[in-house]
Amino acid sequence: MKINWIYIKFSALAILVVFLFAFSSDRNSNRKLQGKDVFFVEDDNHFITLAMVNKLLIQSNVEVTSINKETLDLNEMEQRLNKNPMISKAEVYVTIDGILGAKVKQRKPIARVNAATPFYIDEDGKEMPLSNEHAARVPLISGIAIKDYSHLKELLLKIKADSFMKNHVVGIQIENKEELILHLRVYDFKILFGKAENIDKKFQNFKAFYQKTIIDSTLYAYSLVNLKLNSQVVATKK
Repeated sequence: MKINWIYIKFSALAILVVFLFAFSSDRNSNRKLQGKDVFFVEDDNHFITLAMVNKLLIQSNVEVTSINKETLDLNEMEQRLNKNPMISKAEVYVTIDGILGAKVKQRKPIARVNAATPFYIDEDGKEMPLSNEHAARVPLISGIAIKDYSHLKELLLKIKADSFMKNHVVGIQIENKEELILHLRVYDFKILFGKAENIDKKFQNFKAFYQKTIIDSTLYAYSLVNLKLNSQVVATKK
């Protein structure tokens, strides 16, 4: 009987490859972590600290370098981070060289509500608790209390994106869902804004009014600026 040496060689090679792969996988899974690398995405203002994130990642009081990679539950770690009210999204991973990494994106406040228990409104129009670590410089919402502030989201985002309006508007007073009043940083007149609609046109009208009254030095003469009519600005003198 003729022996098929080619078949034997390929079989032996396949067995060797499987053995080496299994050995490598077992050795890799038993490797201990070499360290941590946590970084925040798109933000220098930390509403949650690095120490807080580290504590959420590794809840037991042990050194990260004493933890085996195979014992990690990355999904559970991500869930813990994503449940934190300051975090918008977190990704947890382990690099090939054994570094436990976490990429953290914080929620971004666009307004603060003046309530019995103050809170922020974030970029999704949802409530966000205040942070002991950092106070955001955002417009203050006052007036009647309402359950849902999502109808203000577009207005607040446009104020944030417009350097002129962001520099001037410090407060939004809610009279009712049909009436909003804007308060300015320097000037004592109020802006009757009406509903949170036709926002770009109202901004444009206010900027034109502002430029004109700055030129003729009459800006301080007004107590109320009405932007509710899209075709014109109606201003009331003191």
